[in-house]
Amino acid sequence: MKMTITKPAMKWFKREMELTEGDNLRFFVRVGGCSTVQDGFSLGMTVEAPAEPALSIQEEGITFFVEEKDIWFFENQDFTVKFSRNKDEIEFVHGN
Repeated sequence: MKMTITKPAMKWFKREMELTEGDNLRFFVRVGGCSTVQDGFSLGMTVEAPAEPALSIQEEGITFFVEEKDIWFFENQDFTVKFSRNKDEIEFVHGN
């Protein structure tokens, strides 16, 4: 299982969330919303330091991670964060 952040998504995070080198962004499971992975759940994002990261990557000095307690959501699938120009928002794509 791996996580990928596309270059357009990186630009969005820097612009919209004002992330800079040294920041940490957590992807977490929340109840409700839409997901193609788990019915009744979706992903949220928050800027915070990792406690027990199960999956993490660093891009341009920014750490993106998922905590151990939320890793079940991904069902051992790869996880890509991309920016949709059509929707003008971040999208999460899951798959092997």
